[in-house]
Amino acid sequence: MKYFCKGCGICINFCPKKVLDWDKDFKVFAKNPDECIACYLCELMCPDFAIFIEKEK
Repeated sequence: MKYFCKGCGICINFCPKKVLDWDKDFKVFAKNPDECIACYLCELMCPDFAIFIEKEK
């Protein structure tokens, strides 16, 4: 995720559960991954295809 992320913050803004946040390098990371509801909004809205959601089995 971090390699392609340009730090636009779109995924952070669209996440309904506020799972994502900025790291010290202003890249996005999953701050609260257990709160993710796998709505895929972050993945769908990312203009750089830098984030992928995988549901746990």
